Amino acid sequence: MTDGRELMRLHAEALFAHDARGQLVRVNVPGGGPAPRFFLGRTADGAVWRVRHDVDDDTRTALAAAAGDGPFRGHPPDAPIDPSPYEEILARVAPVERTWVGPAFHFPRDLPAADGAVPVTAERAPLLDPLLHAWVPDVPTCQPMFVLVVDGRAVSVCATVRRTDAACEAGVETAPDYRGRGYAARVVAPWARAVRAEGRVPLYSTSWRNEASRAVARRLALVLFGSDLHVT
Repeated sequence: MTDGRELMRLHAEALFAHDARGQLVRVNVPGGGPAPRFFLGRTADGAVWRVRHDVDDDTRTALAAAAGDGPFRGHPPDAPIDPSPYEEILARVAPVERTWVGPAFHFPRDLPAADGAVPVTAERAPLLDPLLHAWVPDVPTCQPMFVLVVDGRAVSVCATVRRTDAACEAGVETAPDYRGRGYAARVVAPWARAVRAEGRVPLYSTSWRNEASRAVARRLALVLFGSDLHVT
C-alpha cells in the first residue's frame, strides 16, 4: 500500500475510536480517555481530518475550511504541521489544553530478520521483569509483542498499542540503561512481520521531538507518509 491518504486514514482510525458519523470519541485503548478535539493528518496524496463528537458545528466548519483535503502545498511531508490556525479556532470556544505533532511511517516491503527477538506469550511474561514490568498486564491484549533478551532479561519491547481490523500501531520501549544500542529496531522489525502475517498494516508514529524514536525509523528505513497534528 502506497497511497498516503489511505494510510493516514488507517492511522487515525487506529489511534482513536470513532462514532457512527466518523467523529472522534476516545483514545483507542480499553478505558481510553477522550480523543483530541481535532486531528489533522497531511500527506502528499491529500489530508485526513477529524473532529471530536462534541465540537460544535461552527467550529467544525471553520476547522474544515482551514484543513482542506488536498495534498501538501509548499509544505514538505517531513516537516511538522503548523498548529496555530487550528489552535486559534478551537481557542474561541475553550482554551487549548494540549497540542501534539509528529511524523507517521509505514514499513518497507523488506524488513530485517528477527535477530534474536522473542515473541512474548503468557508463559513468557516473566521475561518482562524487572526492567519492563509495566508491560506485563498488556501481554494478553497487546499482541503481537516481542522482546529482546540480554543477560536473561528483556531490555526492549515492541507491542501493538492500537488495533483495528485493518492496522496496528507499534508501541516501543527500551530500558534506560540499554538505550542507544539499536535494540529497539530489533524488536520493531519482527513485530511488523507478525502484524503483516495477521493481514493487517503495521504503522509507526512518534513525536517530532522524540529523536530516539525517529532514529529507530531511520535504522529500519521506514517510509514517512505524512505528518499529523492533535489538538485538545
